[in-house]
Amino acid sequence: MQDSAGKCDICKDVYTENYVVVEDEIMVYVCADCIEKAKDSFIWLCMACGKSYIQPKQLVISRVKDLELKKAYMLCQDMQIIQGIETCISCHPERIVEYMEMQCSGAKC
Repeated sequence: MQDSAGKCDICKDVYTENYVVVEDEIMVYVCADCIEKAKDSFIWLCMACGKSYIQPKQLVISRVKDLELKKAYMLCQDMQIIQGIETCISCHPERIVEYMEMQCSGAKC
């Protein structure tokens, strides 16, 4: 644990001493309330821009059509997970559109 606190990277409201070091020695701070939110919600944190996305687990699971991904999310249903993502729609919309076009080529989306 370091000597100072940092602002929670999820809610951006609370200062906390709870953090984890991720790739390239990036420190991600998460307050107790956001850790608690992870019980009922999936939380994604964009490592490029820092925006966080919080969605109820049941809503996400009900909307996922990919059976393997749905199975993985169902297995994580009782876990508290905050997942870092490489990029998001806010900081790189063109990459997300390209990805979706690639995923949907030849398939109904």
